[in-house]
Amino acid sequence: MTRPEPAALSGPEPLLQLLARWVEHGWLRALDRSFAQFLHEQVPEAPPLLLLGAALASHQFGRGHVCLDLAAALADPDRALSLPPDGEPDAAPPPRPSSVLAGTTPQAWNAALGDDRLVGQGAGATPLVLADQRLYLRRLWECEQRIAEAVGERLGDSAALRANLDADAVRAWLDRLFGAKPEAGGTDWQRAACALAAGTRFAVITGGPGTGKTTTVVRLLALLQALHLGHGAQAPLRIRLAAPTGKAAARLNLSVAGAVHALAMPADALGAHIRAAIPTEVSTVHRLLGSRPDSRRFRHHPGHPLPLDVLVVDEASMIDLELMTAVFRALPAQARLILLGDKDQLASVEAGAVLGEICARAEAGHYTLDTAAWLERVSGEAVPEGMRDPGGERLDQQVVMLRRSYRFGEQSAIGRLARAVNGSDADAARRITASGPLPDVARIVLRGAPDTVLERHVLEGGGPSFATGTDRARPSGHAAYLRRMHEAHPGAAATPDALDHWARDVLEAHAGFQLLCAVRRGPWGVETLNRRVEAALRAEGLIPAGGIWYPGRPVIVTANDYGLGLMNGDIGVTLALPAQGEAGGGLRVAFPAGDGSGGLRWVLPSRLANVETVYAMTVHKAQGSEFDHAALLLPERENPVLTRELLYTAITRARRWFTLLEPREGVLEQAIARRVLRGSGLGDALRRATVRMDRDADDDR
Repeated sequence: MTRPEPAALSGPEPLLQLLARWVEHGWLRALDRSFAQFLHEQVPEAPPLLLLGAALASHQFGRGHVCLDLAAALADPDRALSLPPDGEPDAAPPPRPSSVLAGTTPQAWNAALGDDRLVGQGAGATPLVLADQRLYLRRLWECEQRIAEAVGERLGDSAALRANLDADAVRAWLDRLFGAKPEAGGTDWQRAACALAAGTRFAVITGGPGTGKTTTVVRLLALLQALHLGHGAQAPLRIRLAAPTGKAAARLNLSVAGAVHALAMPADALGAHIRAAIPTEVSTVHRLLGSRPDSRRFRHHPGHPLPLDVLVVDEASMIDLELMTAVFRALPAQARLILLGDKDQLASVEAGAVLGEICARAEAGHYTLDTAAWLERVSGEAVPEGMRDPGGERLDQQVVMLRRSYRFGEQSAIGRLARAVNGSDADAARRITASGPLPDVARIVLRGAPDTVLERHVLEGGGPSFATGTDRARPSGHAAYLRRMHEAHPGAAATPDALDHWARDVLEAHAGFQLLCAVRRGPWGVETLNRRVEAALRAEGLIPAGGIWYPGRPVIVTANDYGLGLMNGDIGVTLALPAQGEAGGGLRVAFPAGDGSGGLRWVLPSRLANVETVYAMTVHKAQGSEFDHAALLLPERENPVLTRELLYTAITRARRWFTLLEPREGVLEQAIARRVLRGSGLGDALRRATVRMDRDADDDR
């Protein structure tokens, strides 16, 4: 007896009506339904299962996935939509995907996707691509292929580059930059990373906060310049540095400037030349590529490549699939690309987890015996036995994970908690946070009374919750920067320099604390918390009543504004200048200049079209930032965004103190058990590309 077909799949019109109901309930985007409608108009006889797959593939893209994994969708259909968390009321809900797809087999779905007018198997012009049981929007499939091909091409000549390196010169420069290799001791992965990256046109250096990624890459750039100039080159390598946001660019700028100054260079003309040839100016990736307003296109592309020899991209975990594709397309054929980032952080807000997929095997190393032997010869670093793999893939040889944290030592509760979360060890996380007052970590259960806790922990920093002694600094909350703003005001006769000094002081104090949220909406989301914090600050008399703009209002930029020199993610504080009769009542918003120079941008509030109040921000928005004290407020109900990557990213935003605020016990442990699993085929595409390169190399031999 055959199973009756669900009503929604009996024809295109019932299916489109169901999609419309999903849109009404917020389960699906209107754009996703419109895409299915468009395909139906192009091919009226297209099967309902094809139209459903198209809508879900489009929806997955909006949720950060590159494709719809058909097997995963059939195994757990409800995860393919943005369904409300369990227990959240939903009046007269429509049928869920689990009921619509009940009884559907992979064979039936594949057969429905067999219309070659809409679905291709590879290169072509169809709007959808079906590959390896994954359904893609065509441009996303093409992005995956381009990245994989570009990586494969850059790794293709690694053996030749290594063979041409002067091993003695590499060892001598590494000894100068890092100091002579001691007889005993473990592997210095910073030194190993420099050696491996010197022998390839594509390298990745990953590691957690404080593992020295910036120090390592500056020494790598010094090594590359030294080898280049030491062989008689008249002009140095053209090097550019980039980061995904203005905030990340400013941080990298400061770090690089300090690292360049600290380089151990010979006190001669060559040493001076090398130091001068390492840039300290950092651009955003969009600005580097030459973004065009209201367009996905950039000024730099294969026909007009970037004028450089080496490109370093920091915070690469924040770069989505399409932007990474644009980076590869803009590179000259012989240029080196070096990616820096923390593979365990949240992936980009947009689709894809490029760095995570490239670094999927970094923890275990997988270095071949040839790589291990070469590395020991040129650097003196021995690859541990457990990280050697005769079958290691070509990509593995160019990925190095830095494993020692100089910020969070073994005794740091922040570091131990981050490692427990990263290792999915809920028991260890519970033991760490339940071991009494700690110097740098506090875990607070709100038990349904958030307002009083907000006053204590968000306004004043919750100092009593930490094991703070009389000789130890105490964590601050939002009240600290507002008190600093009032107390340090230079007065009506202040000079421009005095006002700049005051603004920098207030901005530094503001960076002392940040409230982080997992979600934007709901009682535990950014929108609600911003209102609650604002009300609490007004009750304390720290900010004035009424008005959107007022002295002390912190704002975050939500879209790049090249005219004002402000980037998405930049944070500023509204200040009252001693001026009369000016628009805005003398209010200006002070932003750090964004170039690491320590300068400021003073902007009229009326010119800021894309900003939000930022007493609280999402963890995603906090990527690329650090705060002396970070507090994470988790939602009460389980939510798909609550993952170990979100927890790890939030914890590692804290330099000195971290507070976890939970509406009820156990939310932390539930989040640790869930991982971000983004639909993607990049890993398989990379593997195929590198295998193809190996096969071509064998044919050449």
